[in-house]
Amino acid sequence: MRKLLLIFAAIATFFFTPAPVLADADIASGAKVFSANCAACHNAGGNVVNAAKNLKLDTLKQYGMDSAAAIITQVTNGKNAMPAFKGRLSQDQIESVAAYVLDKAASGW
Repeated sequence: MRKLLLIFAAIATFFFTPAPVLADADIASGAKVFSANCAACHNAGGNVVNAAKNLKLDTLKQYGMDSAAAIITQVTNGKNAMPAFKGRLSQDQIESVAAYVLDKAASGW
Protein backbone atom coordinates (compact mmCIF):
# COMPACT_ATOMS: atom_id res chain seq x y z
CA MET A 1 0.00 0.00 0.00
CA ARG A 2 2.85 2.37 0.85
CA LYS A 3 4.51 1.77 -2.53
CA LEU A 4 1.23 2.49 -4.27
CA LEU A 5 0.90 5.80 -2.41
CA LEU A 6 4.47 6.75 -3.30
CA ILE A 7 3.85 5.98 -6.97
CA PHE A 8 0.64 7.98 -6.91
CA ALA A 9 2.43 10.92 -5.25
CA ALA A 10 5.19 10.83 -7.87
CA ILE A 11 2.68 10.79 -10.72
CA ALA A 12 0.66 13.60 -9.16
CA THR A 13 3.80 15.69 -8.69
CA PHE A 14 4.73 15.20 -12.34
CA PHE A 15 1.30 16.21 -13.66
CA PHE A 16 0.53 19.03 -11.26
CA THR A 17 3.90 20.78 -11.06
CA PRO A 18 3.78 24.04 -13.02
CA ALA A 19 5.94 24.42 -16.11
CA PRO A 20 9.27 26.15 -15.52
CA VAL A 21 9.36 29.90 -15.93
CA LEU A 22 10.73 30.94 -19.30
CA ALA A 23 14.34 32.03 -19.01
CA ASP A 24 15.27 35.56 -20.06
CA ALA A 25 17.92 34.05 -22.34
CA ASP A 26 15.23 32.08 -24.19
CA ILE A 27 13.19 35.24 -24.65
CA ALA A 28 16.20 37.23 -25.83
CA SER A 29 17.13 34.50 -28.27
CA GLY A 30 13.51 34.27 -29.37
CA ALA A 31 13.47 38.02 -30.05
CA LYS A 32 16.37 37.59 -32.48
CA VAL A 33 14.74 34.62 -34.20
CA PHE A 34 11.42 36.48 -34.41
CA SER A 35 13.08 39.56 -35.88
CA ALA A 36 14.87 37.53 -38.54
CA ASN A 37 12.06 35.12 -39.46
CA CYS A 38 8.65 36.32 -38.29
CA ALA A 39 8.55 40.11 -38.08
CA ALA A 40 7.93 40.61 -41.81
CA CYS A 41 4.43 39.16 -41.36
CA HIS A 42 3.95 39.63 -37.61
CA ASN A 43 5.47 43.05 -36.90
CA ALA A 44 4.46 44.26 -33.42
CA GLY A 45 2.28 41.18 -32.98
CA GLY A 46 0.14 41.91 -36.02
CA ASN A 47 -0.51 39.77 -39.08
CA VAL A 48 -0.17 41.29 -42.56
CA VAL A 49 -1.82 38.30 -44.24
CA ASN A 50 -4.88 38.01 -41.97
CA ALA A 51 -5.25 40.86 -39.47
CA ALA A 52 -7.80 38.88 -37.46
CA LYS A 53 -5.20 36.22 -36.64
CA ASN A 54 -2.63 38.37 -34.90
CA LEU A 55 -0.38 37.53 -31.97
CA LYS A 56 -2.26 39.53 -29.34
CA LEU A 57 -3.09 37.56 -26.18
CA ASP A 58 -6.86 37.64 -26.68
CA THR A 59 -6.48 36.35 -30.23
CA LEU A 60 -4.05 33.63 -29.21
CA LYS A 61 -6.57 32.50 -26.58
CA GLN A 62 -9.45 32.66 -29.07
CA TYR A 63 -7.68 30.28 -31.44
CA GLY A 64 -6.16 28.00 -28.77
CA MET A 65 -2.66 29.27 -29.48
CA ASP A 66 -1.90 30.61 -25.99
CA SER A 67 0.57 27.91 -24.98
CA ALA A 68 4.16 27.21 -25.89
CA ALA A 69 3.16 23.77 -27.20
CA ALA A 70 0.56 25.23 -29.59
CA ILE A 71 2.93 27.90 -30.90
CA ILE A 72 5.75 25.39 -31.30
CA THR A 73 3.46 23.15 -33.36
CA GLN A 74 2.33 26.07 -35.53
CA VAL A 75 5.86 27.33 -36.16
CA THR A 76 7.20 23.83 -36.79
CA ASN A 77 4.48 22.64 -39.16
CA GLY A 78 2.95 25.85 -40.50
CA LYS A 79 -0.74 26.17 -41.34
CA ASN A 80 -2.69 27.89 -44.08
CA ALA A 81 -0.65 30.91 -45.24
CA MET A 82 2.03 30.41 -42.57
CA PRO A 83 4.99 28.37 -43.79
CA ALA A 84 6.57 25.55 -41.80
CA PHE A 85 9.88 26.40 -40.18
CA LYS A 86 10.88 22.80 -39.48
CA GLY A 87 14.23 22.35 -41.17
CA ARG A 88 14.86 26.12 -41.28
CA LEU A 89 14.98 26.66 -37.52
CA SER A 90 16.34 24.37 -34.83
CA GLN A 91 14.05 23.04 -32.11
CA ASP A 92 15.75 25.40 -29.63
CA GLN A 93 15.09 28.38 -31.91
CA ILE A 94 11.43 27.40 -32.30
CA GLU A 95 11.03 27.00 -28.54
CA SER A 96 12.72 30.36 -27.97
CA VAL A 97 10.47 32.16 -30.45
CA ALA A 98 7.43 30.59 -28.75
CA ALA A 99 8.67 31.92 -25.39
CA TYR A 100 9.18 35.35 -26.95
CA VAL A 101 5.70 35.43 -28.53
CA LEU A 102 4.03 34.45 -25.24
CA ASP A 103 6.07 37.01 -23.31
CA LYS A 104 5.25 39.80 -25.77
CA ALA A 105 1.58 38.82 -25.94
CA ALA A 106 1.34 38.90 -22.13
CA SER A 107 2.84 42.40 -22.07
CA GLY A 108 0.65 43.70 -24.90
CA TRP A 109 3.37 43.84 -27.57
